[in-house]
Amino acid sequence: MSGRTTIAFLTLAMLVVAPARARSQESRPNFLVIVADDLGYSDIESFGGDIPTPNLDALARSGVRYTQFYVAPTCSPTRAMLLSGMDNHPAGLGNMIERTAPNQAGQPGYEGVLSQRIAPLPAILRSAGYHTYMAGKWHLGKDPDHIPAARGFERDFSMLAAAASYFTTKGNNYEVPDNQYTVDGKYVDEVPKGFYATKTYTDKIIEYIESNRNDGKPFFAYLAHQAPHDPLQVPNDWLRRHRGRYDCGWDTLRAHRLSRMKTLGLVPADAEIAPRLWYVPKFNNLNGLARYTTSRKMEIYASVVEYMDMEIGRLIGYLERTGLLDNTYVIFFSDNGPESRDIVANAKDRPASQAAGWLANTYDTDFASWGRKGSHLSYGSPWAQVSATPFWMFKGALNEGGIRAPLIVVEPKHTRANAINSQALLHVQDIAPTLLDLAGIPQPRSFEGKDVLPMQGVSWKPTLEGAADSPRGTDEWIAFEFWGMRAVRKGPWKLLWMHKPIGNDAWSLFNLDHDLGEQKDLAAANPEIVAELVRHWEEYADRNKVILPNRHQYEGLEDQLPPRPAVLTDWPPGSEENYGEPEDDEYFSCSPKSK
Repeated sequence: MSGRTTIAFLTLAMLVVAPARARSQESRPNFLVIVADDLGYSDIESFGGDIPTPNLDALARSGVRYTQFYVAPTCSPTRAMLLSGMDNHPAGLGNMIERTAPNQAGQPGYEGVLSQRIAPLPAILRSAGYHTYMAGKWHLGKDPDHIPAARGFERDFSMLAAAASYFTTKGNNYEVPDNQYTVDGKYVDEVPKGFYATKTYTDKIIEYIESNRNDGKPFFAYLAHQAPHDPLQVPNDWLRRHRGRYDCGWDTLRAHRLSRMKTLGLVPADAEIAPRLWYVPKFNNLNGLARYTTSRKMEIYASVVEYMDMEIGRLIGYLERTGLLDNTYVIFFSDNGPESRDIVANAKDRPASQAAGWLANTYDTDFASWGRKGSHLSYGSPWAQVSATPFWMFKGALNEGGIRAPLIVVEPKHTRANAINSQALLHVQDIAPTLLDLAGIPQPRSFEGKDVLPMQGVSWKPTLEGAADSPRGTDEWIAFEFWGMRAVRKGPWKLLWMHKPIGNDAWSLFNLDHDLGEQKDLAAANPEIVAELVRHWEEYADRNKVILPNRHQYEGLEDQLPPRPAVLTDWPPGSEENYGEPEDDEYFSCSPKSK
């Protein structure tokens, strides 16, 4: 199977002569929402990356790339906001169910499932005459009242937990040793023969759309890929696709990505990248074997992403051939920043732990098996900071690297094809009200016989149609809370409260127009702005009934990491650090270009 299948849906000529036209969809558009899991901001080529993603790049050329799109720092809160149009707290995911703090347990907003207080987007659309389909990761509840079929999906093939093997039902950690799936509302404990998550989820979405293609009803399809969440696994013939591609290491690769992002117009020409994490060594300081083995991790990660791109291309190709693409809005984004956690390394650091014992008895972690069926691999912090270029931090943090995601939106008329919008301040909770607006469906205040909370997101329709640069004015703001971390974004300003050692256990203020890496704290020089944004955050917390946790995920981390310098090294720190072109050395002969 070719990994670089080019989908010919870009040119007007191809759109006009599509061979098989679907019947009228009653003038209402179809919606296809594709979510990647743990994909970094700069991983795909159209956002400055080096991983071959021709099909996502084709979507970008036929649509609009938005550079200021915000999600939650982890997966299930983002998915709750996507399907509710609400902040994650009233949507039921004030915290992940796996990490609920003792003082949050049992409180409203911390149920760990998609709340019954909201009307789910698929249920609203279905009641208005839409077909509703889902395939992929759910992570919003496992009991019969909270599986996809109970929340509005007509057809589904869903992985209920956070992650699993790409080939089997094995879970990703000892807390969920075996994964459970649902098929059209029925629980199943086995996956189909020949199952590979990325391919099978695409197969199912195509199957569901095709089954009702000619009945005249529009559809909402939610393709929730597991890729590229760990454990990183690919079919055997994809194991060596990127051999040697990342031998130049994370420092050089970050510089290449930043340069490409500037060329594409995704960041300002004078943008500076966040410094290398203080606990990550310079790549060139590693010995030869360490360079070779750690580069292998990024090679496998790239294959997982490229395979996902191929399957997205197959789905878009199906829609183009059937004529459905002519009336379909396509939205693609990542649910949060890249994953820095290395499950295998953490387990080996605690050889007597339950996690280590389960991992040793469940997965093969030997180097020779990396990426194969039955293996377990994560790529870790050094490469996660590459995926987050140019931002600071990654998944699990409220820094930009954890909550700013790549977003591509393709509207049927392609009126602003190949555009980049860097003005719009967008939030994942906006998607539900946007789709309802585009479909001409009022937002309900009561649903299925009970009152429901009103959606908090704003419609992007004027922005998508070119009538406004942003759905939010310069005086409007968005805010966040997760694991006790807090943030407010308004205009160029970002107010941030992060735990040590990532932050200072205090409010910091950054001007993102000039400091994408969040390194220059301007709080002391701007007390009025800090006070204004703190008031906004307090309003947010009150409105959403935020309960700050009495335990959080960063406890003890300061003792585990090397001491953080008072001032991190500027980027680049000097020519001796080799952050420019690779050394004149046979080993450092790699390039971001395909080999």
